Amino acid sequence: MSMIESVEVRINDLSGRALDWAVAEADGLMPYPFKGEFLVLDGKTNAPLPKFSTDWAQGGPLRDNYDVGIEPGVPDGIPYAYVPGRDLDGSRGETALIALCRAIVSAKFGGFVKVPAVLVGGVV
Repeated sequence: MSMIESVEVRINDLSGRALDWAVAEADGLMPYPFKGEFLVLDGKTNAPLPKFSTDWAQGGPLRDNYDVGIEPGVPDGIPYAYVPGRDLDGSRGETALIALCRAIVSAKFGGFVKVPAVLVGGVV
């Protein structure tokens, strides 16, 4: 594994692959860079970094794993998600899945998390 520059990002600003990376870390999957790709180590196997924040088949099961509550975002329509007893403020997102992912990361790390700079437009 190579060293990679990381940056601290406010959780409610996370999106795309940076959010996927943070979810993988929160879920204990140990994400890492490898030859221009991002992989996760799940037990003894290596796999591509899941698309938790954009694919319900990959991110949706986390709702049950973490008992995440999702609200429709009344009155503004912006989805809101929270992990009961662990994510006091909850998280919002452009979609319910993004809100769910942010809530899981927030419950694990608080308001900020470190992710590879390249995933948020930085230079490696």
